[in-house]
Amino acid sequence: MSAQLSEEKIAEIKSDFSFFDRDGNGQIDLPEFIELLTVLSPKTKASHVEEGFKLIDSNNDGYIDFEEFLSWWQEGWWEY
Repeated sequence: MSAQLSEEKIAEIKSDFSFFDRDGNGQIDLPEFIELLTVLSPKTKASHVEEGFKLIDSNNDGYIDFEEFLSWWQEGWWEY
């Protein structure tokens, strides 16, 4: 999916990812995801946060890596 995006757009999305990856480990954990949704979609119901996190975390490792984040971003994060 990322092949459809320009290098500039991917760099912009990577910057957004890094902003929410507060500990800089290359992954977004649940507390970081909660913060992300608080900023991007403040009206998101708390019950949807964990559900959304699990959907984005496609490999079920408990973290959202950049590829998972990029896919979610392209699919329409605003739907959360």
